[in-house]
Amino acid sequence: MLAVIRIRGTVEVSEKIRNALDSLGLRKTNNMILIDEKIKSVIKKVNSHVAWGELDKELEKKFAGAGVVRLSPPKGGFKSLKKSYPKGDLGYRGPAINDLIKKMM
Repeated sequence: MLAVIRIRGTVEVSEKIRNALDSLGLRKTNNMILIDEKIKSVIKKVNSHVAWGELDKELEKKFAGAGVVRLSPPKGGFKSLKKSYPKGDLGYRGPAINDLIKKMM
Protein backbone atom coordinates (compact mmCIF):
# COMPACT_ATOMS: atom_id res chain seq x y z
CA MET A 1 0.00 0.00 0.00
CA LEU A 2 1.32 3.44 -0.93
CA ALA A 3 0.66 6.66 0.96
CA VAL A 4 0.52 9.88 -1.08
CA ILE A 5 0.56 13.27 0.69
CA ARG A 6 -0.02 16.50 -1.18
CA ILE A 7 2.63 19.02 -0.13
CA ARG A 8 2.33 21.90 -2.59
CA GLY A 9 -0.59 23.95 -3.89
CA THR A 10 -1.70 24.55 -7.47
CA VAL A 11 -0.93 28.22 -8.04
CA GLU A 12 0.68 28.62 -11.49
CA VAL A 13 0.45 24.88 -12.22
CA SER A 14 -0.55 23.34 -15.53
CA GLU A 15 -4.07 22.04 -15.99
CA LYS A 16 -2.70 18.52 -16.58
CA ILE A 17 -1.13 18.35 -13.10
CA ARG A 18 -4.18 19.94 -11.49
CA ASN A 19 -6.44 17.33 -13.10
CA ALA A 20 -4.13 14.50 -12.03
CA LEU A 21 -4.23 15.70 -8.40
CA ASP A 22 -8.03 15.94 -8.58
CA SER A 23 -8.30 12.43 -10.01
CA LEU A 24 -6.29 11.13 -7.05
CA GLY A 25 -8.63 12.98 -4.69
CA LEU A 26 -5.93 15.34 -3.41
CA ARG A 27 -7.71 18.69 -3.63
CA LYS A 28 -6.04 20.41 -0.67
CA THR A 29 -2.54 20.52 0.76
CA ASN A 30 -1.65 18.16 3.63
CA ASN A 31 -4.25 15.61 2.46
CA MET A 32 -3.22 11.96 2.31
CA ILE A 33 -4.65 9.03 0.39
CA LEU A 34 -3.79 5.34 0.37
CA ILE A 35 -3.57 3.68 -3.03
CA ASP A 36 -2.43 0.43 -4.60
CA GLU A 37 0.89 0.27 -6.38
CA LYS A 38 -0.88 0.00 -9.75
CA ILE A 39 -1.33 3.78 -10.04
CA LYS A 40 2.36 4.73 -9.98
CA SER A 41 2.11 6.37 -13.40
CA VAL A 42 -0.25 9.06 -12.08
CA ILE A 43 1.98 9.63 -9.05
CA LYS A 44 5.03 10.13 -11.26
CA LYS A 45 3.10 12.81 -13.15
CA VAL A 46 2.54 14.82 -9.93
CA ASN A 47 5.86 13.89 -8.31
CA SER A 48 6.83 17.55 -7.85
CA HIS A 49 3.73 18.25 -5.73
CA VAL A 50 3.46 15.17 -3.49
CA ALA A 51 5.46 13.00 -1.12
CA TRP A 52 4.87 9.27 -1.41
CA GLY A 53 6.18 5.95 -0.21
CA GLU A 54 5.34 2.54 1.24
CA LEU A 55 3.16 2.56 4.33
CA ASP A 56 4.03 0.24 7.21
CA LYS A 57 1.50 -2.25 8.62
CA GLU A 58 0.86 -0.25 11.81
CA LEU A 59 -0.24 2.91 10.00
CA GLU A 60 -2.02 0.90 7.33
CA LYS A 61 -4.29 -0.60 10.00
CA LYS A 62 -4.88 2.85 11.51
CA PHE A 63 -6.00 4.40 8.22
CA ALA A 64 -7.74 1.32 6.78
CA GLY A 65 -11.02 2.22 5.12
CA ALA A 66 -10.34 5.95 5.19
CA GLY A 67 -10.64 7.84 1.92
CA VAL A 68 -8.82 11.14 2.01
CA VAL A 69 -7.21 11.87 5.38
CA ARG A 70 -6.61 15.46 6.45
CA LEU A 71 -3.28 15.90 8.23
CA SER A 72 -1.79 18.94 9.92
CA PRO A 73 1.54 20.44 8.86
CA PRO A 74 4.48 18.50 10.31
CA LYS A 75 5.83 19.39 13.74
CA GLY A 76 9.11 21.16 13.13
CA GLY A 77 8.05 22.15 9.63
CA PHE A 78 9.04 20.91 6.20
CA LYS A 79 12.68 20.74 5.10
CA SER A 80 11.96 22.26 1.70
CA LEU A 81 8.89 22.44 -0.52
CA LYS A 82 11.01 22.85 -3.65
CA LYS A 83 13.60 20.07 -3.37
CA SER A 84 13.23 16.32 -3.63
CA TYR A 85 13.87 13.90 -0.82
CA PRO A 86 16.40 13.62 0.99
CA LYS A 87 17.25 17.34 0.71
CA GLY A 88 13.59 18.34 0.76
CA ASP A 89 10.20 16.70 1.24
CA LEU A 90 8.91 16.10 -2.29
CA GLY A 91 8.91 12.89 -4.30
CA TYR A 92 9.49 9.26 -3.45
CA ARG A 93 10.53 8.67 0.17
CA GLY A 94 10.19 4.91 0.50
CA PRO A 95 9.61 3.78 4.10
CA ALA A 96 10.60 7.26 5.36
CA ILE A 97 7.05 8.41 4.50
CA ASN A 98 5.99 6.82 7.80
CA ASP A 99 8.14 9.28 9.76
CA LEU A 100 6.58 12.21 7.92
CA ILE A 101 3.06 10.91 8.59
CA LYS A 102 3.81 10.51 12.29
CA LYS A 103 5.09 14.11 12.40
CA MET A 104 1.86 15.26 10.71
CA MET A 105 -0.57 13.40 12.99
